[in-house]
Amino acid sequence: MSIAHEAMTEGATHRAIEAVWRIESARLIGGLVRVVRDVALAEDLAQEALVIALERWPETGVPENPGAWLMVAAKNRAIDHLRRHQMLERKHQAIEHDESAGQSFPPNLETDEDVGDDLLRLVLVACHPVLSTEARVALTLRLIGGLTTAEIARAFLMPESTIAQRLVRAKRTLAEARVPFEVPRGAELAARIPSVLEVIYLIFNEGYAATRGDEWMRTELCEDALRIGRILTSLVPGEAEVHGLVALMELHASRARARLGPSGEPILLLDQDRARWDRLLVERGLAALARAESLARPLGPYTLQAAIAGCHARARTGAETDWKKIVALYDALVEITRSPVVELNRAVAVSMAFGPAAALELVDALHSEPVLRSYHLLPSVRGDLLMRLGRFREACVQFERAALLAQNRRERDLLLHRARSCAATNESAIGPS
Repeated sequence: MSIAHEAMTEGATHRAIEAVWRIESARLIGGLVRVVRDVALAEDLAQEALVIALERWPETGVPENPGAWLMVAAKNRAIDHLRRHQMLERKHQAIEHDESAGQSFPPNLETDEDVGDDLLRLVLVACHPVLSTEARVALTLRLIGGLTTAEIARAFLMPESTIAQRLVRAKRTLAEARVPFEVPRGAELAARIPSVLEVIYLIFNEGYAATRGDEWMRTELCEDALRIGRILTSLVPGEAEVHGLVALMELHASRARARLGPSGEPILLLDQDRARWDRLLVERGLAALARAESLARPLGPYTLQAAIAGCHARARTGAETDWKKIVALYDALVEITRSPVVELNRAVAVSMAFGPAAALELVDALHSEPVLRSYHLLPSVRGDLLMRLGRFREACVQFERAALLAQNRRERDLLLHRARSCAATNESAIGPS
């Protein structure tokens, strides 16, 4: 074999290992957490198994069941750890029960507990309310999404050292708080689900409309959030809001190709070419929405948002959108959330259903809301309404204010373009002095 061919083969094996890790790491760490009762130790053991794979698989090839191979390798390392530290014999025996005599790496290892419980346990631990929101997001991407520290830092445009410290503190907090490594049931499980959904939604939103940086979308974060959401639907299939969130993400993700122009510039909803929407994702989203609607009445906040997205997905053009139905859905969402941001979104729907003047009154009433004072979309929406009312000079001022508040370069450029357009239209309407 030539050196070049050998290098290509080794490179292909390493890429295969990376793909296996992204798929299997959550199950692997989840199974180890059940045994060693320590998130940091479980991750270390999983990483050690990965190192062994990196050393052996280029020579032996990727095994038929790579996930089982990694689990056995990690459990063998766990046995060594437990022996060294003289941990409880019960835990020692629980791991050795899985060890096949005379065969270190059996191709079809069966775990001694349902994998779904292992994964659900890991999701609940990563999203535990004892952690800050930022820590939950980082830990979920790390443990469930399989992202490296560098990938998480790059996705959120933060120093790698900051993310590393955040992950270390999160694991230490879980240990110090003695978070139980058990899967709650019934009402206790239902009470924990909102924290999990919040984290998944935050990850998706950062990918769908990045808060800062030079790119408006980070599709890899959307994909990670969708993957985690889909895993969750299989773990708790009876939770309506889990299906509602997945429906919302599927429907929003379906627009990804149409949301960006040739140079990466944002294209707003009503200007998008709907022929470019991903029909498979639309169908999956509508199916998840139907599932959520069948499981709960009244509808929860994620399902209501998915129903709004469904109205857009069913309309062949912006003009065919059922805006009155969207306003009614926002009415229900405002009632649940009492969120000024939701009220601002409702005002946009009102402008489409009943005209910009009616919406402007609603937007003006939101100016005193503290949470919206530095929210760039408040002056952006107000600018759009003023522009539609022919008040171009005022609209220009609003778009410029929104651009000052926006932290994402692509969004800021769009707002400044709209400000310049309003200024030019205003000058044209006034005529030469």
